[in-house]
Amino acid sequence: MDFNSHADAIVRVAVGLVNELTPGERRGRAFPLPRELAAAAAEGLRTGYPNHREVTEGEAGELVEIAARLRRVFDAVATGDIDAAALQVNGLLEETRARPLLDRHDGEPWHLHFHGPGGTMAGDWAASCATGLAIVLGSEFHDRLGVCTAPHCDRVYVDVSRNGTRRFCGTACQNRVKTAAFRARGKVP
Repeated sequence: MDFNSHADAIVRVAVGLVNELTPGERRGRAFPLPRELAAAAAEGLRTGYPNHREVTEGEAGELVEIAARLRRVFDAVATGDIDAAALQVNGLLEETRARPLLDRHDGEPWHLHFHGPGGTMAGDWAASCATGLAIVLGSEFHDRLGVCTAPHCDRVYVDVSRNGTRRFCGTACQNRVKTAAFRARGKVP
């Protein structure tokens, strides 16, 4: 499944920001808000754009707030409440006044941006992530957004597999669940 390369990267950024900048659980362990917010924010952005620049502490603080709002979209989809997810995305789209705009910079070819010139880095990413999620939610692939179903993990994912059956944030959680099931089958009552 391929929305388009730019939209795919933006949705991966949304996943990265949520997973790096929202507290909860990861792979069976508590996941507090990171102490190094700037490094975590850069890591989240590099999920979709590996060469993204470093992030300042101020930008990271703004991205934490955006990540919390993006998490609500994934949580709503995971519970089957597409209406709530759409309302969250629409709120971000309206606040950021997201709009498509072809842009060319830094030696790159023309490509689509979802924000205008002169915005803040965090605001521009909010507009982009909201638009990317709107593309997914407004398609037959809205169920491709999810929250890991492994015990003690609430990290999010976007399922880009052909068959759309992903249930875990990554192979570590998938392996934890399979190993636990294997061990449970081996126990004699």
